[in-house]
Amino acid sequence: MSEGTDVNRGKRGLIIAIDGPAGVGKSTVARLLARQLGYLYLDTGALYRAIAWKVQDMGVSPEDQRAIAGLLPKTILHMACGPEQSHVLLDGRDITGELRTPAVTALASVVSAIPAVREWLLPVQRKIGAEGCVVAEGRDIGTKVFPQADVKFFLEADAEVRATRRHRELVAAGHSVQFDQTKRDLTGRDDRDRSRTVAPLIPAPDAECIDTSSMSVDAVVAHMMAVVAARL
Repeated sequence: MSEGTDVNRGKRGLIIAIDGPAGVGKSTVARLLARQLGYLYLDTGALYRAIAWKVQDMGVSPEDQRAIAGLLPKTILHMACGPEQSHVLLDGRDITGELRTPAVTALASVVSAIPAVREWLLPVQRKIGAEGCVVAEGRDIGTKVFPQADVKFFLEADAEVRATRRHRELVAAGHSVQFDQTKRDLTGRDDRDRSRTVAPLIPAPDAECIDTSSMSVDAVVAHMMAVVAARL
């Protein structure tokens, strides 16, 4: 399901798990950490967005869990991981650039709560990380996907700060969205992620928790590198 080349891939390296809600900076710091370590970057959220994209493209109701589960056996999902970006091919089409629209983001939050979807994607994610040398970010990496991860981080931040960051990202990407709507979408997703029965968004017991509200990206990455360096 994945491919990628790196000088470290010939030996067993660390699996680094980064979890947390939207807007805490997971993607940014995960990419930078992967680049500094020469590891692959695994954006697991992109996999859920890909399924959401297909649900939307096929015109399936997000409330029809049976129909969504029925799409999975007919789906060919491939993720090509590099040190800074994960490219997603769905049924032979590269949809990477279409995965971060507000509509797909909102739908992904609903789709990701479906047990059949989470179970179907679990081996996809684990196969990518099987050899180690990977920085994986998501919402259940340290608790469900890679509970044996060598290093686990859980990022947190104030909801207002997270909404501001997310709104800035959407505007920069050319989306016309209001801040209040962005904040409502974000807090709604928080509620769904934390309350779902399968793999809810919670810190792993052995995760290093970092509040990024008032920290710069460089400061967060430096802190992470110090933790990782102790395990290398």
